[in-house]
Amino acid sequence: MKNSKLFLRRLAPIILLALFACGPAQAGLGTFDKGEKEALNPLLLLALSGASPDCSVNFQTTAAAELNAWQSVAYGNGLYVAVASTGTNRVMTSPDGINWTARAASEANVWYGVTYGNGIFVAVSQDGTNRVMTSPDGINWTARSAAQQNIWLSVTFGAGKFVAIAANGTNRVMTSPDGITWTAQTQAANSGWSTITYGNGLFVALSGPSTNSVMTSPDGVTWTAHPSTDNAATWRGIAYGNGRFVGIADQSGASQTNHMMHSTNGANWTAGTAVAISFWPITFASGMFVSLSDQTNFAMTSTDGIQWKSLPEPSGGWRSIAYANGRFVAVAAGGTNRAMRWDCP
Repeated sequence: MKNSKLFLRRLAPIILLALFACGPAQAGLGTFDKGEKEALNPLLLLALSGASPDCSVNFQTTAAAELNAWQSVAYGNGLYVAVASTGTNRVMTSPDGINWTARAASEANVWYGVTYGNGIFVAVSQDGTNRVMTSPDGINWTARSAAQQNIWLSVTFGAGKFVAIAANGTNRVMTSPDGITWTAQTQAANSGWSTITYGNGLFVALSGPSTNSVMTSPDGVTWTAHPSTDNAATWRGIAYGNGRFVGIADQSGASQTNHMMHSTNGANWTAGTAVAISFWPITFASGMFVSLSDQTNFAMTSTDGIQWKSLPEPSGGWRSIAYANGRFVAVAAGGTNRAMRWDCP
């Protein structure tokens, strides 16, 4: 699908040039009236300049359903679903990333991570009696027992199972085939694990400051520890795309300078240079990585995870970003408008 989109983008300028060189009739498209010709003129200019008509409008903020500290957002079953660590209703849903509706969580926990897989939303929390909740539609939620009463910070879906990681506890990994029944797993190191993703047949988790702040697993059960490029950093986000894992850190950590790193295998990492300090969420979609800063007015994008360019970003404590149907949607823990979108097919 990605290659098809790239092919069509490259083919479009050729078609436009042909239309204006030989005319639409010769191209088998009949004739254009005056209005149609005028509509095509901007497209011709884009084709001649090599510019892309995609992603031309920057991030646009919108009001969240409530002024909660929104920590994570995921997309599935036709809805964006976000969870919060504070507030009356700690779930909100939106079909378009613009109009949000407050929903009741199963319990008033500090919800920190949400994902979608196998037809179900799964969220994990830092506290509470039941530190997992599930929903088939993002609207109605059911409390579930975690494998252990840990500070669960992140959850992902891959290889037919859900895998969650925690910042503390005896067993800081748990797995589930359905999001309902969970099994404790042994982590590779007693680090404060903070973020996890799945890509290229591998689960990869990052942590806060630690000698081994990376761990990898092919199945979510057996884990191997690895050093990061900066073991004093607090790694906040990780994503996989175009054959590469990319990790993002905030500004904490005494020796931290680059705030990012990349790896092709999850084990060996290379430091990268971010466009600004203190990045938190990252995702890969529409052929590129997109990462948001929680303290500056700059987002950054990259097709390969190595070369980055800046993008204006509304201020806010941005915590998570998801993508669906040509739109990036992000949520924040602070600010006036705690949701935003970026259209980029």
